[in-house]
Amino acid sequence: MSATPEPKRGDALELIDKLTLLQDDPEVDDLVDAYIANKVMPSDATGDARHLALATWHKCDILVSWNCRHIANANKADHIHRINGRLGYETPKLITPLELLNEPL
Repeated sequence: MSATPEPKRGDALELIDKLTLLQDDPEVDDLVDAYIANKVMPSDATGDARHLALATWHKCDILVSWNCRHIANANKADHIHRINGRLGYETPKLITPLELLNEPL
């Protein structure tokens, strides 16, 4: 973010300053482990697995991500839903920012 020129940098920092950070929990670690064990995420994608686990555990409605390889991927959606369902969790809607912008208000 430090390489981003003003005024974009200031605008972005102002925008994220209003966001609530999701708190971590040991159950999130269990979800991360389950995603990796069930090959929802590769073992080297613990950051991606944690993003999905945090959104799932906190019952977010939507997880917006540019990560079309591991998160906002239609080919993975059924697998993610199946594993979350087996574990007793609802899956957030997994979309890209472009899909979010095209959502009807």
